[in-house]
Amino acid sequence: MKNKVTVALIASAMLGCLGTGVYAGSNLQEIKAYLNPGIKFKVDGQPVQLTNSSGAVITPIVYDNNTYLPVRSISNLLGVTVNFDGKSNTIELGEQTEGVSIAKGFDSSYHTKDPKVTIYNGKDYKDVFFDNGSGTRGSSFMLYPEGKYQKLYIQVAAIGEDLKDFTVQDSDTDTVLKQQDVRVEDGLVTIEVDISGVKALYVRGDAQRGGSVFIPLTTSYYK
Repeated sequence: MKNKVTVALIASAMLGCLGTGVYAGSNLQEIKAYLNPGIKFKVDGQPVQLTNSSGAVITPIVYDNNTYLPVRSISNLLGVTVNFDGKSNTIELGEQTEGVSIAKGFDSSYHTKDPKVTIYNGKDYKDVFFDNGSGTRGSSFMLYPEGKYQKLYIQVAAIGEDLKDFTVQDSDTDTVLKQQDVRVEDGLVTIEVDISGVKALYVRGDAQRGGSVFIPLTTSYYK
């Protein structure tokens, strides 16, 4: 009888992927299982290997006629973010329920809380990225999701002049994840970007002479 392959976790393998310190308070039960290095894997028809965060090849575990795979390795192959909440002892897959503002740790010379520029269409966003375009440079900044999130929801408005080629790209691979123009008449738009597995983002746009880029940080967030 063939083993049924289950996308699940063996406690020791999962905890090893998520880091030490999570053993405290966990309900571990000892079992007798077997390593099966003969199992091969394909994703969308292409051969792949399961690896841990250090790049070492991982061997599946067979227990009670099921094959168990470390959830971190599977999530990386399928492009699904995985996080472990130590406080609630919960594994979270995909988008998180609560958004995390990009304002935390945001670093840019155009980061401001000046009420003269944080107000847009009558609403004070308190904490924003605001850049007046010079026509000779692009408007840009870095974000560091560190591979913890599935999506980025970033809000942006063009003031005075349209914003050309607003782009979000993977800083490590230079892969463009999202690119679009933002027109003044569009108002404050929300751009959704798939950032699963991405550690650093380079965000840029062409701020035209006489125009400005407005990005509210508290209402732009990771999930």
